Amino acid sequence: SRAPASRARPVGARSGAQMAAAKYAAPFGTPDAMRDYVRRALDENPRKHVALLGSTGSIGTQTLDIIREYPEHFEVVSLSAGANVELLAQQIAEFRPSVVGLAAADKADELRARLKELGADVPTLVTGPEGQTAVATADGADTVVTGVVGVAGLLPTIEAIKLGRTIALANKETLISGGPIILPLLEKYGAKMTAADSEHSAIFQCLQGVPPNALRRVILTASGGAFRDFTAEELVEKNNADPEFIRKKASTHPNWDMGAKITVDSSTMMNKGLEVIEAHYLFGVDYDDIDIVVHPQSIIHSAIETADSSVIAQLGWPDMRLPILYAMSWPHRIRVDYGRGIDEKFDLVQLSQMTFKAPDFEKYPCIPLAYKAGRKGGTMTCVLNAANERANELFRAGKFDFFGIPKVIEQSMAAHEADGWLADPTLEDLLRIDAWARAQVDVEAEKVAAARVLIS
Repeated sequence: SRAPASRARPVGARSGAQMAAAKYAAPFGTPDAMRDYVRRALDENPRKHVALLGSTGSIGTQTLDIIREYPEHFEVVSLSAGANVELLAQQIAEFRPSVVGLAAADKADELRARLKELGADVPTLVTGPEGQTAVATADGADTVVTGVVGVAGLLPTIEAIKLGRTIALANKETLISGGPIILPLLEKYGAKMTAADSEHSAIFQCLQGVPPNALRRVILTASGGAFRDFTAEELVEKNNADPEFIRKKASTHPNWDMGAKITVDSSTMMNKGLEVIEAHYLFGVDYDDIDIVVHPQSIIHSAIETADSSVIAQLGWPDMRLPILYAMSWPHRIRVDYGRGIDEKFDLVQLSQMTFKAPDFEKYPCIPLAYKAGRKGGTMTCVLNAANERANELFRAGKFDFFGIPKVIEQSMAAHEADGWLADPTLEDLLRIDAWARAQVDVEAEKVAAARVLIS
């Protein structure tokens, strides 16, 4: 049956009390965190030396936009990329990193040739999976921006944490898959983790100055993605009649310029479900105290409610450069000139109006799946994330239709709960289960395809 229109989260058994002090990732809400915040804020803003994972992607290029505009505040130490050697060569020539990671080892010679054409020095080049870790741990870096998509960001983030570096987290999978092991490591090594994605940056900004035990609720806003103006019935009907139209539309976001995987996640609203889990690990909030609100204009990026019922929100034009900037400069506020990193002054009069509605869980079944995985905890969020990554990839490849995504994820979660779930996993457990979940989605996808043939 359809969820009531006012419901902003799926109901379920409470997942337990809020996390104890220091059992969450973001630096806030404890006496020590507040003292550290004040000390840092009163000190002169130091120049940050940045290791950037995923330099040729959406987050990476916008990070470099900021560094280019404010070289007095930021310096590139190291860069990693996948296979876009043309753009990577241009970035190396401009920013002169000392270490570069290239996932596509077979393109190393092409990268060197392009650098020679540009008259640029060849930095220390590490190819293959080890490249990300080499970049995250490069000598001289103090801030690591994790702009890679997927669980590929987990291992380099762990190694950077062990060096006590500040993690500007744009890779939500690091906490969603690795939360149970990341939190103890942050505490053990004294590393800081700031949020570089829009919603969690908004929450983090709202929390500055909020005293211990004063956070009551988190309100995550969502654009609604490509299908926000469809009813559930219209989406099902159109998907049945023209699945290729839905596939193409799911890959186009109405507000944000993002990569293909994240854009499809926005269309299914799995991105918001993943952000619920990330908010739980970042800010220690119980799942029953995290609400989702569809806000098509993407002006309120998220909000918090404090113990005294005050609601504090962060507003701005939909522009990822501000959250990236704050994640790197925290707790300082760098004065920006409009047109240099931030395009134009925010104007409420120009905005005129904002609208809000509850998410429709019939249209977006990935949201309840994410809450279910979060409440189960342990390795279930790792399975949710890995299954979603693989399902997203198969959907884009045309293996099944739009509603096949939540179907294969749900079936994979059920298989894991029946056999293999762990409450307290190790890193090796998470890597093994991540691989299992991806393979399980392939199994479930074959079942979905067979069922479609039988029906037709």
